[in-house]
Amino acid sequence: MSLPNIPDIDPNITLDRCEVINLLLSSIAMEEIGISHILNAEGEKIQRLLKNNNICVHDYFKLNKEINQMLRSIVKSQLLLQMKLEDVVTIFQNHSCKHLISNCKCKHDKQKCKKSRNLHSTCNCKRCENNHGDNCGSYS
Repeated sequence: MSLPNIPDIDPNITLDRCEVINLLLSSIAMEEIGISHILNAEGEKIQRLLKNNNICVHDYFKLNKEINQMLRSIVKSQLLLQMKLEDVVTIFQNHSCKHLISNCKCKHDKQKCKKSRNLHSTCNCKRCENNHGDNCGSYS
């Protein structure tokens, strides 16, 4: 089982709103990965108990109670993550991160319209004016 990686951030915070949104989404994803590891461990616990033939019924009930409590905690965590995600989506909708949205309207060759590494939308279509014509590479 591996631990999630958090980007190395220096003490001088120079993040813009879009980068913060990305970090919030990453934190939600990492929490989801952690929950998946917990669920996997609980499943392995059940499998181990089922393979053991010398177990009495009370042990099954005890394991069932423990796993039920764990699942209840996971459901609570999922509700909090859902609210966190809804808040991040609201922040995203109220502040347009232009470099996250690509609205290339090239009608010539959609396959050649791609996002470049410098977070700007570009169009490689030969028929578009300067490769950034009115129909290409624009974003709102």
